[in-house]
Amino acid sequence: MDGRDGSASGVGDISAPGRVAGPDEGVSAQELALAARNHGLPLEALRYDVTPPGLHYVLVHYDIPDTTPDGWRLTVGGRVRRPLVLDPAALRALPSATHRVTLECAGNGRARLTPRPVSQPWLAEAVGTADWTGVPLAALLAETGITEDAVEVVFTGADHGVERGVEQDYRRSLPLATAADPARDVLVAYAMNGAPLPPQHGSPLRLVVPGWYGMAHVKWLTDITVTDTPYTGFQQSVAYRLRQAADDPGEPVTLIAPRALMVPPGFPDFMSRTRVVRPGPVTLVGRAWSGHGPVTRVEVSEDGGAVWTGAELLPDPAHPWAWTAWRATWTATPGLRHLTVRATDAAGHVQPLVAPWNRGGFANNLVQRVEVLCTAEPTAADPYAGDPHAAEPPPG
Repeated sequence: MDGRDGSASGVGDISAPGRVAGPDEGVSAQELALAARNHGLPLEALRYDVTPPGLHYVLVHYDIPDTTPDGWRLTVGGRVRRPLVLDPAALRALPSATHRVTLECAGNGRARLTPRPVSQPWLAEAVGTADWTGVPLAALLAETGITEDAVEVVFTGADHGVERGVEQDYRRSLPLATAADPARDVLVAYAMNGAPLPPQHGSPLRLVVPGWYGMAHVKWLTDITVTDTPYTGFQQSVAYRLRQAADDPGEPVTLIAPRALMVPPGFPDFMSRTRVVRPGPVTLVGRAWSGHGPVTRVEVSEDGGAVWTGAELLPDPAHPWAWTAWRATWTATPGLRHLTVRATDAAGHVQPLVAPWNRGGFANNLVQRVEVLCTAEPTAADPYAGDPHAAEPPPG
């Protein structure tokens, strides 16, 4: 605070540096506020091949901008011979493509790390899959005539805010080799699941980068600039780096690490989310994905990872950028069990049993563990039914 009256006088006074939580530090009110603004996928929604927009995970760095398409323009320039200025209607008039793509937040799993990086407290649900429709970025860039000295493509969103003392528009880049490659299927998207983009998912225009973590999928897209030098802005060189120490330059976060999730079986306890099942065969189902290539194996365990059993994969060759369904049969016996699932991809990456720690809490693809109580006893009838004074008001 620099003001004489104790008030803040600059954005640095209200925007804290990145840090990790202390040994006994609980989740703060600020982190809870972030968790209230953003939301993950309810794991039972893994049953859908394509996630309904309202159930798809959402992360908004700053505010959702005014998404009125009237007056919205996308500029494409920089190291190009024919700059473009396009409104959403002009983009929709161009040849389009639709790709089913699984998106995952780079910080998924952060809240399970020790010590905990202080940020959006994701558990394991920051994921979703949608059918995205738009103009292939490679075709759009080809229309501009990229110059020979170009190396990167920078994307700017309309969301504006302050992060770690830096006032900024949200901005990220891709290597030209990724952005301009037709085989990478990068889209300037204007539709999600056959309908216009919802405001929280980037209306009217957003980037979709198959295989990359969510930070690359710039929403509310306003500008594409081709550059002859690497982009070094905040979201590229400060945020989204895998570093062990504050002064470590780190490695960039890029492709999604393999992950498998199961639909928790049975039914849950309200607070603990511990599941309850009956003895006998239980069908386990879920999804698995990786940005490094197809998932080649999914395994499940009932004892927290001591013994593994292979699951059946149900791949869909028509959608190579989307998650793969899997299923297995588990024979439940009475007692408390810890179901665990892990994925392996074609590049040989296997989900770890110990969380990979870094200061930002990124790319933590620790295996999912689900606590399940198998009991032969049916639950008792509600003892409070018909007596409004027998219990305290229910939560919520």
